[in-house]
Amino acid sequence: MEHPQSSRTACRSANPLEGGTPSGPAKPAPRVSADGLLRGHSNSFQPETLHDIDAAVDAIVARTGPRIVLATPLGTGKPNTLLNALYRRVKMDPSLHLKIFTALSLLRPSAHSDLERRFLEPFAVRVFGDYPDLDYAVDLRAGRLAANVEVFEFFMKTGDYLGNPPAQQHFIYSNYTHAARDMRLQGVNLVVQAVALDESQPEARCSLGSNPDLTLDLLDQYQRAGAAPPLMVGAVNQRMPFMENDAEVPAALFDLLVDDARCTHDLFAAPNMKVDAAEYAIALWASSLVPDAGTLQIGIGALGDGIAQALVTRDQHNVDYRQMLGALRAATGALLPDGGELGRFEQGLYGCSEMFVSGFLRLIDAGILRREVYDDLALQRLVSSGRIGAQVTPQTLLELVRAGRIGTELSADDVAWLKRHGIFNERVQWQGGALSIGEQRMPASLESGAQFEQLCSACLGTRLAGHVLHGGFFLGPRDFYQRLRDMPPLERRRINMTRVGFINQLYGHDELAQLQRVGARLINTTMMVTLLGAAVSDGLENGERLSGVGGQYNFVAMGHALPDARSILMLRATREKHGEITSNIVWNYGHTTIPAHLRDIVVTEYGVADLRGQTDAEVVKRLVCIADSRFQDELLATAQAQGKVEPGYVLPPERRNNRPEAIRAGLAPWLGTTLLPDYPLGCDFTDDECVIVDALGRLQHEADHPLALLRLLLDKAQGREESAGQQRESAERYLERMGLDHVQGLKSRLLRALFIDNL
Repeated sequence: MEHPQSSRTACRSANPLEGGTPSGPAKPAPRVSADGLLRGHSNSFQPETLHDIDAAVDAIVARTGPRIVLATPLGTGKPNTLLNALYRRVKMDPSLHLKIFTALSLLRPSAHSDLERRFLEPFAVRVFGDYPDLDYAVDLRAGRLAANVEVFEFFMKTGDYLGNPPAQQHFIYSNYTHAARDMRLQGVNLVVQAVALDESQPEARCSLGSNPDLTLDLLDQYQRAGAAPPLMVGAVNQRMPFMENDAEVPAALFDLLVDDARCTHDLFAAPNMKVDAAEYAIALWASSLVPDAGTLQIGIGALGDGIAQALVTRDQHNVDYRQMLGALRAATGALLPDGGELGRFEQGLYGCSEMFVSGFLRLIDAGILRREVYDDLALQRLVSSGRIGAQVTPQTLLELVRAGRIGTELSADDVAWLKRHGIFNERVQWQGGALSIGEQRMPASLESGAQFEQLCSACLGTRLAGHVLHGGFFLGPRDFYQRLRDMPPLERRRINMTRVGFINQLYGHDELAQLQRVGARLINTTMMVTLLGAAVSDGLENGERLSGVGGQYNFVAMGHALPDARSILMLRATREKHGEITSNIVWNYGHTTIPAHLRDIVVTEYGVADLRGQTDAEVVKRLVCIADSRFQDELLATAQAQGKVEPGYVLPPERRNNRPEAIRAGLAPWLGTTLLPDYPLGCDFTDDECVIVDALGRLQHEADHPLALLRLLLDKAQGREESAGQQRESAERYLERMGLDHVQGLKSRLLRALFIDNL
């Protein structure tokens, strides 16, 4: 879930709906434009550096005044310890009032039962390290938020705040691309963000790390409105990966830099998910829609991980990949739609996704995410038209001159631009109107002849410096962050963390986006789809918000706006709750995230429904064909009763075997192997913990079926376990891990017996 100011000024908006009228001392005009910041320009201004969190809180309160309207990034970009110190200060001082605008306030997982607690506590210590929970989020979830604090989110961790009236009432239902605008409208006067600092150079470099997404857009909002920018505070987290490109900003962006060792802590680690048979089936179908040389957007979770693995399998084990899809077709009777893609990736893919997840790193490592794009329209035009290639040659310079991007007599700006894009090598310097490499000086002229040849020989680089991925924020497991920290800078520069306004929409950079995002497949997850093609992804029909729209609407709309793009929504055909199985394809629902007029491609484990340009009747038929067969008759009958399908229509017999066991049987030869592993991106659990997780899952399933659980309890109580001693002996190491090896009391012994029975 994108300005500098004098460190001696304050900004307190008088009207939270206006956002531009300071009630404190007036701020000077910004020294550097937002675009200038993106180009890496800076000036002599240096932020005030504080080495104590409490002193930083004192400085913040002194500059904002008693009314603090704070924006802080979603997810991993929050400086948790600084936020906690500010929250505690406000709680203790009723004269202060704090509003927090953010998204995705992440907490370590909490247990809901004694068994979960026994499993989670050691796991959390190992996986989450010293990640500190956000005090305001803990209090909000517990219903004890301080009276002088309000928390407003536009995206919540799925399901965490159901039944929580304050969180539900303060939810701001915004597209991700509108969040910065809405923060300004609310009068934000303080931005607090975790930053990475590189002090290896004479002049320290600063990076927004995981979250340039909204910070850059928010500052643009203030600049365009002619409003005084908020107080900018950066907290140095030495474990935040230093991301170059658009995420690298001059220190002048900040008024205060807080460099207290307590600001350094582990980032929130989202463990890799297990991918089951149904999820792999969905991922395989979706992966068959991705064209070579195309553009990919995916999200976090089991389906995103499954797609990454399916794409790797398609590229590296193509025969097996085709056999997997053949097995799914045989099991379900489903066919690939026109335009299905089964070949290897000869040209590679480019990624453009608001969320940079570990699946993209997997694709980079596999050599699949390798199609480079360039953040300059003239350069991208030349590459897309084939007038120049990725290899730098003298022709590269000549075409840039013809395109008017550089002059025949180079300027200092031309040289800086050529170096930034890899056209000139790093040894080239600009001195006194001439080029130099060491002691060698040469005229900065591109006129043909001996001078041009000399310049090319000495100055040209080898390959254009492009990007294989644009991302807005990142979130992943521990090894994901470590990999980014350890990545060589030249490799890491191929990843451009940037503003969400660039990634999630086309406005203002339409031509560049069209040239970069060719063959886009914008793949997202949804919870339910109605028979007329609307999607339900973030809320319930009683009005409660599960999460938020985020960028899903933007990407779906982009799938229709780009010439050769497709929007793909994935969902499991059914869900189970308290032992009851229901269909996720429904006739109608009281909440909509994606309207039916934007229907495009829908994928379940039972196949692909291409809905673009189809009549309502055909949409219904195609969706029923990928529904679970236990619900197909009811769905079709409802549509016919509503007059959307002709009365005599009968579902094709080959589409009536949509059952979970058919999927499991079809993929059985590959499930659990290196081609379709349980944890395709690596596992945060030990081998023993994997066994325990499965056992706890089965135990939860029994708990959802009261009669089966009662029967098992009676068996235990009546001593009908002939091999109980042998079972306990073989389960000893699992019991020890769960702290169940030495227990007292009937309840604990019964708990142990149930656990052993489910191993």
